This record gives sequence, C-alpha cells and structure tokens, in this order.
Amino acid sequence: MAQRRTHRSHAVVTGAGSGIGRAFAEELARRGGRVVCADLDLAGAKETVRRIEAANGEALATRCDVVREQDVRELAETAADWFGHAPTLVINNAGIGAGGEVVGESTLEDWRRTLDVNLWGVIHGCHVFLPALRDAGRGGVINVASAAAFTAAPRMSAYNVSKAGVLSLSETLAAELSGTGIGVTVLCPTFVKTNIFHGELIESAAAGLAQRIAGVIGFSPERVARTTLDAHDRGRLYVVPQPDARLLWLGKRLLPLPYARAAGLIGRFAPGARKEQA
Repeated sequence: MAQRRTHRSHAVVTGAGSGIGRAFAEELARRGGRVVCADLDLAGAKETVRRIEAANGEALATRCDVVREQDVRELAETAADWFGHAPTLVINNAGIGAGGEVVGESTLEDWRRTLDVNLWGVIHGCHVFLPALRDAGRGGVINVASAAAFTAAPRMSAYNVSKAGVLSLSETLAAELSGTGIGVTVLCPTFVKTNIFHGELIESAAAGLAQRIAGVIGFSPERVARTTLDAHDRGRLYVVPQPDARLLWLGKRLLPLPYARAAGLIGRFAPGARKEQA
C-alpha cells in the first residue's frame, strides 16, 4: 500500500524557480503540502511561490546555490524554522545542461562547473538533510538524474558523468536506508520541455537539436513531476518515465556491445562532428 509521502508533505525543492523543479513544487502544493522553493535565481523561486499562493497553496522562496555547502545548510535551517521541524521530503533537483564537445576538447572548467552543480549539489543536499530524516525515521528523498546517467551519449561526457554519479548515489542511499522508513527515488528522464536547453554550458547546435527533439517527443515537466511523485509514494527507486528512456535502459543492459556501436555511429552525425571530420 502506498505511503503517500508526497501528500501533505513539508518539502524542500531545489531548482524550484523553473522547469521540473517548479512542477514538483506546484504539484506538492496541490497535494496539500507546504513547500520551500529554493533556487539560485531568487526571482524565479518567488514566481513559483506566487503561482502556488494564487492556487491557495503555501510556499516560501529562498535563494540557494547548491554548489556551496553553507548555502545548503542555511536552506535546511530556513526550512526547519518555517516548518517548525525538519522537512519530510527533499527533492534535489537543481542542475544545469552541458554538452556539445568531445572529451579532451570540452574545458576542465566546464567539467568542474557541471560536476559542481549536478553532482555536488545533490551530494550536499543528501549530506545535509539525511541526518534529520534518519532521526525522524520517516520521509523521503528524490534525486533528479537523467537517462544520460546510463545512455552514455557522445559529446555529453561531463553531463553523463554527473548524472551517473547521482544515480549511483541514489542506489547507495536506497541500500543504506532500507528498513528505516525513508524512501529514495531517482528520476531518469530523457527529453523534458524545460529551459535546460538554454543552459550555460550547452553548445548552440547541440542545444538546438535537443530542443527540437523535445518539442516532438518530450514530456511536460508537470507530467514528469506527477509520475515521479506517484512512484515515490509506491516505494519505487527508479523512475524512467518515457518510452524512449525505457528502451535505452533495456537495450544498454541486454545488448551492451551493439548499443555502444550504435551510440558511436550516432555520435558521428552529432552537431559539430562533420565539421571536425572535414
């Protein structure tokens, strides 16, 4: 029987100023929860709160740079003060897009920035919030990874590695927290119709292609958020919401060598590849 952790929860959502994070926050409020909406972009977080309050929900906006451990600790303190206790649900969603260059050409600065936000941001969230969840013996954690965690698509090395780290961290948490009453879910979508394609580290041609694909087969962030929250209530660890993601998940595991060859072939026709071969 579902525990309905996502209903009437006291939740913290990072990256709540837009995209999937905003969709999570709004859906949690619709389920009767109170939501702390954290984002590096405080104006975006405030807009999410405005939307929630317009629908008679309760939310609080706060600025948080998940790269900084101290910011995440201050977020935990802000949430505890507002709720009157530690949160019952933590969604580590904040992330950036990155891609377009092959290994050895993408800069180490881009690698560090991608890992800092996408992986260390989630590590900070788990490290800071897990002790209080363990003390309470209840609650949940949802980490937002990506199908990139297992697809290993060419020209997305830093992004792939960052999301693979989030997937592995989530699997480890699930093992460590088994039997504690704390649920763990990791979200691994493919294309979602958000603003991530305008990310600071995505090469323009790659961003344009990804946005066009998302426009055809991508899911809305609202659909992804609902699916993930429902799965968390059912105690599911993995959420792979789209059919293309599930096919890639199975293909990689059942036919690893043909999968790798196919990925390499696709990489030859990726934006920028032909220019290199000329």
